[in-house]
Amino acid sequence: MGDATLFGIIRKELFTAVVGDVLDRLGYLNQFLPPQIMPLEKGMRLIGRAMPVLEADAFAATSGSPGPLSAKPFGLLFEALDDLREGEIYIGTGSSFRYALWGGLMSTRAIHLKAAGAVLDGYIRDSNEIESLGFTVFSRGTYAQDQGPRGKVIDWRCPIAIEGVRIEPGDLLFGDREGVLVIPRAVEQQAIDLALEKVRTENQVAIAIRNGMSTVEAFATFGVM
Repeated sequence: MGDATLFGIIRKELFTAVVGDVLDRLGYLNQFLPPQIMPLEKGMRLIGRAMPVLEADAFAATSGSPGPLSAKPFGLLFEALDDLREGEIYIGTGSSFRYALWGGLMSTRAIHLKAAGAVLDGYIRDSNEIESLGFTVFSRGTYAQDQGPRGKVIDWRCPIAIEGVRIEPGDLLFGDREGVLVIPRAVEQQAIDLALEKVRTENQVAIAIRNGMSTVEAFATFGVM
């Protein structure tokens, strides 16, 4: 199944809670990002492939140190951003929470590249502009302080982890107002198939309960609740 078809099915029929339940059953018990990472607008839904980005704090825009990024504001941020591909999600972590990791111009570039969204383990700025653009962004909140003299991107398309949740390049990311879920490639088709089965069964349970079936009987009958 191609990504366009897969993403369409997820968008139409699934939500993060049901996929998270299925991943629990498959033994993947730590796949939700921290609950503080939420959509800029509560109706935003996020579906796409992870393009992980590694950040680090810096303490001056220029310095005399010999490091290759020492005199380069933002580090490799622009190179990473320009490497976004259609259907991918920019997901960044590694820095402190002293500055914003994403803004309006980055959103404009990502839209041109047909990216699916951005997830930041930190703050964003230019939130009114991002909302007007309609670009899907999940973050820990809004904060206007600039990254330029304070942080740098040091790598991208590399494995990252956010509070113990590992994200590999190409992993499937699924987000809604209840959180962002990392679905490993190794089990993504199985997880989606089982989630579709579960949500369709839950619809039957809802009908049965509306018709008077007790929750005890419903769980015994359908095996979900």
